[in-house]
Amino acid sequence: MRTVARALLRLLALFVLSAFALQLYFLARVALMAVLDPQSTTFQRSEAWRLLVEKRQILWAQQWVDYARISPNLKRAVIASEDAEFAEHSGVDWDAIEKAWERNQRAEERLERLTAQHERRTARVPAGRAPPPPPPQVAKVVGGSTITQQLAKNLFLGSERSLARKGQEFVITMMLEGLLPKQRILEIYLNSVEWGEGMFGAEAAARHYFRTSAQALGPMQAARLAVMLPAPKRFEKRPNSAYVIGRAGTIAARMGAIDPP
Repeated sequence: MRTVARALLRLLALFVLSAFALQLYFLARVALMAVLDPQSTTFQRSEAWRLLVEKRQILWAQQWVDYARISPNLKRAVIASEDAEFAEHSGVDWDAIEKAWERNQRAEERLERLTAQHERRTARVPAGRAPPPPPPQVAKVVGGSTITQQLAKNLFLGSERSLARKGQEFVITMMLEGLLPKQRILEIYLNSVEWGEGMFGAEAAARHYFRTSAQALGPMQAARLAVMLPAPKRFEKRPNSAYVIGRAGTIAARMGAIDPP
């Protein structure tokens, strides 16, 4: 028993040491970002591998531009759309998380009601007739992630959903907020976020969608790019859809109240 206990203690100590070393690695990487632009993110590398496997080629567009060469319109639009309290919070917007949780609960309850209704209707269908189509099987999950949290995930973490990954995201978020000014966080985010398949950063997006530079983006152009951020691969297929244009108008109306860092 003592031998087993000692072995378990050694394993526990090794686990703690490994976890501590991993946090030191993340801390060092974040500290370097104060002076060095990140060459790539974990998300970008996973996308490059996916494109190579699925399409046998990597079509890639990205060009880093300094913060001063990104239009204030885009900074305002992205903050207005993704994280209105970006300049005030310390990395996590607890109010947004609470509201997102409440929306998710309502969505799940609605899905349960629809499923129950479908089961009752199916039970009443006469033999030989086709049953009614089932409701969607997954309730829409609405997140409450801030820009800093999104950056933490894209820089270092995968896309899986787990408590461990969310906890690590929280730790890296605190590192980013503690070691980097808000302006630098936003600069890295705007240069690394996805705006379409194999398309990353504001400069690549501005040139692809509007044939202009990130510095020259107008208010509506910037708002349209901000609309695309939650689902860039879907919106790049219809960048001029009625939804994109309508949602961009809403974001443009909010931009005047945003003061970028």
